[in-house]
Amino acid sequence: MSEIFATTGTIAAIATAVVPQQGSVSIVRVSGSQAMAIAQTLFHAPGRQVWESHRILYGYIRHPQTQQLVDEAILLIMKAPRSYTREDVVEFHCHGGIITVQKVLQLCLENGARLAQPGEFTLRAFLNGRLDLTQAESIADLVGAKSPQAAQTALAGLQGKLAHPIRQLRANCLDILAEIEARIDFEEDLPPLDDKSIISAIENITAEITHLLATRDKGELLRTGLKVAIVGRPNVGKSSLLNAWSRSDRAIVTDLPGTTRDVVESQLVVGGIPVQVLDTAGIRETADQVEKIGVERSRRAANAADLVLLTIDAAVGWTEGDEEIYEQVQHRPLILVINKIDLVDEAESKILQSKIPNLQSKILTAASQNQGIDDLETAILEKIHLGKIQAADMDLAINQRQAAALTQAKISLEQVQATISQQLPLDFWTIDLRGVIQALGEITGEEVTESVLDRIFSRFCIGK
Repeated sequence: MSEIFATTGTIAAIATAVVPQQGSVSIVRVSGSQAMAIAQTLFHAPGRQVWESHRILYGYIRHPQTQQLVDEAILLIMKAPRSYTREDVVEFHCHGGIITVQKVLQLCLENGARLAQPGEFTLRAFLNGRLDLTQAESIADLVGAKSPQAAQTALAGLQGKLAHPIRQLRANCLDILAEIEARIDFEEDLPPLDDKSIISAIENITAEITHLLATRDKGELLRTGLKVAIVGRPNVGKSSLLNAWSRSDRAIVTDLPGTTRDVVESQLVVGGIPVQVLDTAGIRETADQVEKIGVERSRRAANAADLVLLTIDAAVGWTEGDEEIYEQVQHRPLILVINKIDLVDEAESKILQSKIPNLQSKILTAASQNQGIDDLETAILEKIHLGKIQAADMDLAINQRQAAALTQAKISLEQVQATISQQLPLDFWTIDLRGVIQALGEITGEEVTESVLDRIFSRFCIGK
């Protein structure tokens, strides 16, 4: 039995981030049969405050032996089953910081609780029927959301937007299985099986699974974000492009080539997708040892990026240096950014573009004038195949685990169809149909193994 499955006893953990001199309130959460007893041991509520569920009490946390004052705090009481874990839960809301909240946690551990494992509060909520597995994963996504759209998608999952269609698909498969097994057990008492109806139902289920699988890539982008590297020769305006895009002065901009010596990062959101933008040092041959290190880091950043913005100077045109850089990054998803377009007239711009390799994605910008940024963001969304996705469609996005289960369900459905076309006995139809039902059940938790739970909840933070 893995540690994550050891859900007996009363658990406690700090439920808020602990940062020095940051945050006015810190929370210690306790869940389990001893939660109320621990609260009554540590918390003194003056006056005639009533200790009942869903009450907020004001008072003091004291050491139970010495009666030394630890903190002035409030206590939240949530008795089972009306709590996050469907167990008795209490929360000590203390003053923020490091020392006080750790003292309170230590007192809880000394008086009957044990330290919670990562994600154990949410695991108990799942095991006690408070959440299904898709909702539990959505909570982790919500905590780690890097953009408003990522948070919105996580909230949609928490509200059951993914679980509902999965359960419906599984119910449809169970209905088909019941029809088939009824013919196996009571063949003489029932009319013949309607093969066309079964095939049509399987095709509909397959189509819906295919639709859900199409959200895998955007789900991954919402969760992990996109890494974009701005590369090019020195002094083509890479830092100016980063500053204009991020609407800040993240990078130093001068007329001197080689100003940027290291990779400068900025976090942006484009079309709801978190984007990590890397402004790299100008790539060129140099004798300067420090600049040489920066150039090497630029090459590594370009090779690790999901998308490369190859930036050139419109006033200078396509050079041998641009060609050399292009040869190094052409294997990556690429957008050509023709910067400083404000320094050339329309005729010169046409001549310049005629000499550039025939790249599909070209954007004209004047970073110093904040021009072309909207076109650049549109090109990025189109490059990652999200340009035509409506905002409403972004509410549903599966993760890798869910995608693997859906892929297995789709494979099993295709095997059912092959079995039917080969006119094999009905018993063979049921084998792969049960595989579909099991795969769909793994997504919501109707069919789940200890190893799956261990893998999911070990990625949670302690206290959630």
